[in-house]
Amino acid sequence: MIQLTVSTRRIGLVCVLVTIATSVAMLLATRLPYETSATAGLAIFCIGLWATSVVPEFWTALVFFVAAITLVGVPAGTVFSGFVTSTFWLLFSGLVLSTAIRFTGLGQRIARILSRVFRESYAGTIAGVCGLAVIMAFIMPSAVGRVVLLVPIVATLAEEMGYEAGSNGRIGVLVTAAFGTFLPAFAILPANVPNMMLAGMAETMFGIHISYWHYLLLHFPVLGLLKAVVLVVVVVRLFPDHDPMLPKRRDDVRQPLSVQEHVLLAVLTACLVGWFTDSWHHISAGWIGLMAAVICLWPQAGLCPENCLRADINYGSLFFVAGIMGLGAVISYTGLGEAVVRGMAAVVDLSQASPYQTLARLTGMSALVGLVTSMPGVPSVMTPVAEGLVAISDLPLESVLMTQVLAFSSVVLPYQAPPLIMAMQVGHVPHRAMTRLCLIMFAITVILLLPLDALWWEVFGMI
Repeated sequence: MIQLTVSTRRIGLVCVLVTIATSVAMLLATRLPYETSATAGLAIFCIGLWATSVVPEFWTALVFFVAAITLVGVPAGTVFSGFVTSTFWLLFSGLVLSTAIRFTGLGQRIARILSRVFRESYAGTIAGVCGLAVIMAFIMPSAVGRVVLLVPIVATLAEEMGYEAGSNGRIGVLVTAAFGTFLPAFAILPANVPNMMLAGMAETMFGIHISYWHYLLLHFPVLGLLKAVVLVVVVVRLFPDHDPMLPKRRDDVRQPLSVQEHVLLAVLTACLVGWFTDSWHHISAGWIGLMAAVICLWPQAGLCPENCLRADINYGSLFFVAGIMGLGAVISYTGLGEAVVRGMAAVVDLSQASPYQTLARLTGMSALVGLVTSMPGVPSVMTPVAEGLVAISDLPLESVLMTQVLAFSSVVLPYQAPPLIMAMQVGHVPHRAMTRLCLIMFAITVILLLPLDALWWEVFGMI
């Protein structure tokens, strides 16, 4: 009876989303081309399912693939473009590397070393993990790569500290690692994809060079450091648990590394070097990760179980990421993102607004684009229209461009951010827990951090 009720609710919600998506598409069809209006309806349907998790994420992705090709008429190369992105293959390699870290025992060894540092209290553990995650953002430029390395290790750390699967402690440690290495990294120029997209497009289109230190000083004090502190406080309050309970071991980390651990450590080190020097060799992080995955999957290496690809790889998460990437590509292809910006610009009056009101409205526009296109889509949609927004506002061009940072650093739901999706899949973090933390951090950011950041901007003459 209970199962029937749950199934009925799921079917009912799917029907509601279908009705809303169809109504929106039909309403927009009177003003926009068919491809654009149909994409809007499809985006509402898919985002609604991903946000509510009423059905498995991979099922929604498969529906998107079918509908985008058959109903919208988008070329297959665009619809399935997510499968050839670096992010997709970095996720695949991340799943393989996390399996190798667990299988060889290297993750457990590192976790035991960390447990000796973060052992005093639960709050101290959360603060320590967050600090480590932020430091990683300065060292390693790929957010997805950082999640690949951190999440399996802190998952083992949680086990070492007595936080069992499904416990608040385990969830708290995992979400701290994921959010701690992702959210503050928006204030570090090379640390996240949207940051680099904004910097590259600003220089290419407008000749504005965004320096590392100027970007760091403008954003990191509030959106980086203060947000990390807020994250620790929120996680401790949202996922309370007991202090670490560490077992007594005499020879836990003093035993010499096995051959497999030596090999895997060398592979991970080579990955880190490759990711850190990508600006020199121009090889994407995804392909470097794939090289590492190939080594780990070599049968004679002994780094992964023999049935790794059949038993340990969650292919549903791969379809999920490919679907989100493909949706962003379809939205760009059909012009929906630009249509959303034009529609908002026609409604939002920037000419009579004060500088602070203009800042808030531009940030809101970019945030809405991020809800539709995901965070990496914000600079690709908002940067080309920046000059037009300058013409109807009193802010300089650099300030208009920088409002994108305020927006894409404020994640509303997990589906907007591939690194958070990866953390959910690699660490088996419940979708509900990740969504709750996203919403709470977003609310605190809007109410507290963004106003403080606006005051900080005034010190730099940006307002």
